[in-house]
Amino acid sequence: MNAASCRLSWVESANGHPDFPLQNLPLGIFSHGDDRRRGGVAIGDWVLDLQAVLAAGLFAGLAGQAAEAAAGESLNAYFALGADAHQALRTALMQLLDEASPQRSRLEPLLLPMSQCRMHLPARVGDYTDFYAGIHHALNVGRLFRPDNPLLPNYKYLPVAYHGRASTLCVSGTEVRRPCGQLPNGEGQAPLFGPSRRLDFELEAGVWIGPGNATGQPIALADAGRHIAGLCLLNDWSARDIQAWEYQPLGPFLSKSFTTSLSPWVVSPQALEPFRRPQPSRPEGDPPLLAYLDDPADQRTGALDIELEVLLHTERMRRDGLAAQRVALSNTLYMYWTLAQMVAHHTVNGCSLRPGDLFGTGTLSGPQVGQHGSLLEMTQGGKVPLVLGNGEQRLFLEHGDEVILRARCRAPGVVSIGFGECRGRVVDSLP
Repeated sequence: MNAASCRLSWVESANGHPDFPLQNLPLGIFSHGDDRRRGGVAIGDWVLDLQAVLAAGLFAGLAGQAAEAAAGESLNAYFALGADAHQALRTALMQLLDEASPQRSRLEPLLLPMSQCRMHLPARVGDYTDFYAGIHHALNVGRLFRPDNPLLPNYKYLPVAYHGRASTLCVSGTEVRRPCGQLPNGEGQAPLFGPSRRLDFELEAGVWIGPGNATGQPIALADAGRHIAGLCLLNDWSARDIQAWEYQPLGPFLSKSFTTSLSPWVVSPQALEPFRRPQPSRPEGDPPLLAYLDDPADQRTGALDIELEVLLHTERMRRDGLAAQRVALSNTLYMYWTLAQMVAHHTVNGCSLRPGDLFGTGTLSGPQVGQHGSLLEMTQGGKVPLVLGNGEQRLFLEHGDEVILRARCRAPGVVSIGFGECRGRVVDSLP
């Protein structure tokens, strides 16, 4: 490991922590003992209160400006500052929390136990766009409906996406109420109305937008990375039966808009830098990239190596004292499009992005059994049950099922970092 990777913190729980060592330092919005929301930093099992650090006078210059923006009730103002300010705050935090920091005695009282903190959404989201960049998910789902031609003609030319509903984004731990809607009722029959019987999860990464762009001024692919403020985990809950009836001709509506769960910590591009990888080569015969989506630097370093995990914890497992069971293990390397390509495409028509806007990557499945990011794929459209270790079977989610998403970044010679968890438990249908 190089010197930076080897650095330890005086916060003992950070050293060797699976998610939040000194090399991560994600930001989030929390409250502690009251409803006062403010910005904090995850370090080991603790949250460092940024408002308290500011009050102690421990930031200066650009780092101080960034800390002031990050310490408020949301991270929107911080996102708007851009990469230089974000790096300045990160550098200052690493110095303050390093094992050699002379400020330890002043900072220790400003740490709060993470277990006692309530997390909130990191930002006020004006717009939410969900992409479809996981090519294996697109192939798996396409084969269910179009076995001979699973991908539609546009898939390999542009990052497919739809506009989601920002008002029902929620933080990890929020209960997920089973939605009601119109359900298909057989060929030629009028639909039924009732609670979804085919409730599903979708394993995705969330992308927080930093500085925006003016309407009519596209973001060039080479500049797109500087408009990304960080990543999180995202569960795009989906009612497959409602979706099957409503999605033609305009795509998902009520089947997706009822809830989308987010992990609370924003992992910065700077923390993810050691885990950048070349974008996987396009298969032979795929069309060449159009010029606005083609940048050699993005192809060399635009992908991220993030291991993604889905666990399921049923009501019976909890009652019997059993741990949650892993049902999928995937990776962001299975994305057909890079994050920068998504930003460039989203704005190429002049559409403006704003700080705190959110992208979903789309479901990130791998090509093999055990790598599927949704029950729709695992059960082949509800035909083959998923058999759990305790003998339970699932075609789709049942009352009391809790879905847990996790993520880890690992590389030789580099301290591993994680994202924390994105949890959601299914409860009874709406009244």
